[in-house]
Amino acid sequence: MSWAGRTAVEIADAVRAGEATAEQVVADHLEAVAARDGAVGAFRTVLAESAMADAKALGHRPDLPLAGVPIAVKDNLAVAGQTATNGTRAASPAPAPDDHPVVARLRAAGAIVLGLTNCPELCLYAMGDTRNPWDPKRTAGGSSGGGAAAVAAGMVPLALGNDGLGSLRVPGAACGVVALKPGHGLLEPPPHDWFAMSENGPLTTTVNDTILALTVMAGTPILPEAEDLRIAVAPNPLPPGFSVDAEFRQAARAAGATLREAGHTVVDHGRRFPMSLGWSTIAAWYACAAADSDDLDEHELEPRTRSMARVGRLLRRTRRDGSRRRDQWRAYGADQWFGDIDVLVTPTIAHLPPSAEGRASRGMARNAYADIRFAPLTGAWNMAGWPAMTIPFGRHSSGLPMGVQLIAPPDGERLLLSLAGHLEQARPWKRSVYHP
Repeated sequence: MSWAGRTAVEIADAVRAGEATAEQVVADHLEAVAARDGAVGAFRTVLAESAMADAKALGHRPDLPLAGVPIAVKDNLAVAGQTATNGTRAASPAPAPDDHPVVARLRAAGAIVLGLTNCPELCLYAMGDTRNPWDPKRTAGGSSGGGAAAVAAGMVPLALGNDGLGSLRVPGAACGVVALKPGHGLLEPPPHDWFAMSENGPLTTTVNDTILALTVMAGTPILPEAEDLRIAVAPNPLPPGFSVDAEFRQAARAAGATLREAGHTVVDHGRRFPMSLGWSTIAAWYACAAADSDDLDEHELEPRTRSMARVGRLLRRTRRDGSRRRDQWRAYGADQWFGDIDVLVTPTIAHLPPSAEGRASRGMARNAYADIRFAPLTGAWNMAGWPAMTIPFGRHSSGLPMGVQLIAPPDGERLLLSLAGHLEQARPWKRSVYHP
């Protein structure tokens, strides 16, 4: 029996009890990576030797919550001794002297870093070159698509990524895994924090694995907590002119109905996002491209990134970088729009993942249009700094998994996890391409 495809909770329990060794678990996952990643492209680099050495050094540690659990880390976070490229040739080749604090916390809990996962350049795009394990012709989403694909393909039970405008939730929905973006301040952010919009978070196959991972990452228990809640469903909260796939809208409604059956008050949320929020989110995205490329050799960047950065600098010079609207939305706008509800349910992505072919070679305008059409439902909650997550919920007629997004005001992670756990119990999902 291979341990690849088992949950993080199952693996840690077995290693702590002496029913499996960390070396055996890591070896099984390395075999899975060797057999499966050629068709997916989730990993930039696989750390086979150091992972086996770390597993051997771990020994039998019944006190570690993640004992022997293989993890993947997004290639924009520091892993000691490795180079974090942030998806670009322009990155410094110098290896990181220390782990990022969240990586260090996971390792101290017994997790074994199996490798670094691919991301599009500077994490700017909702679609990278990593392929979707459910349909390799399609993108896995981005920018944490490498981690989402690795989890969905059963190559690791847990991946660490980050979310600047949807970069965990978008690939999570595309690949049919659980992804949670914490609210601002719960975890140390990635080094490029995108004006306090980007947050580190876990990608897993179950809600229990997410609870375990987030508890370790935060250094404090994050336990589900919900009584009778007022929940609103918004099948399409986008401004007029933006569409959402009909089956995705129906999945959000079905999730609301499931929560109503559980005893919660569920209402329709008929409000649309203000158009000004959409424009300011796009402006902030371009400003992030400018900020993250300011100290890099422009000639080493992809043409689409160079173009985005130039527009971002122009917006910055003319004070049209979205910062004023972002500050208003974070201070009071999101709360006013949200209204008197505890949790909002929406689709996570608006349309099916597009083709994975040739993303980097396309121009700025084509990339921007494709990203905005695919993933316009997540960025508002980065602008607000609020917690949000995606869970798998049903199957599209294309055969791909569908995701629903749960959003709560600040400090609402426990509410999200409680509702996600109920939806998982009511509508279990196939945890990965290769396993039940």
